[in-house]
Amino acid sequence: MPVRRLDSHSIWFAALAIHASAASVAVAQHPSFAGRWVAAPDTTTSGANPATGSPGSGWGTPLTIAQDRTRLTVEYSFFSRYDLQPPLQFTYALDGTETKNTVMLGLGVQEQFSRAVWSGSALVITTVHIVANPAGAGDSLRVEVTRRLSLDSPTRLIAETTRAGVLGGPSSTTRTVYTKQ
Repeated sequence: MPVRRLDSHSIWFAALAIHASAASVAVAQHPSFAGRWVAAPDTTTSGANPATGSPGSGWGTPLTIAQDRTRLTVEYSFFSRYDLQPPLQFTYALDGTETKNTVMLGLGVQEQFSRAVWSGSALVITTVHIVANPAGAGDSLRVEVTRRLSLDSPTRLIAETTRAGVLGGPSSTTRTVYTKQ
């Protein structure tokens, strides 16, 4: 049988096919966080417990997560039903591009800019909050919050939340465990 030499186009297409195949396998390995989740006491650490007043993940409970190939959406009720306000909803692009979420809390609109990137099977969402300087200096403060979402099991979501120190204060990390309903 004669040996056939590959030209540069054939090699390029073969490399492209291998790369596309590897990329589709990598995408398929990302877990789905979709579902309705309720915060539960974390018995493995002294982490956040909604009953203690800890800020936990910063998201409410219960929360609903919708996820498709391109985005993750987190929704939860912040206000009581008597406030006649819709649930808060935050959407994050899963390709690392910046997303902007706007919420009306307190004295006005708050803008949040986020990037979500995969780190193995965990999703890391880094959000920058722009807030007014409490010293009244007129400058806005940038406050960074990073949430690392991972599944301990198909029915156990872990949200490790790190808040950067503000005005010279130390950073803090909490861990919130959610169980799937």
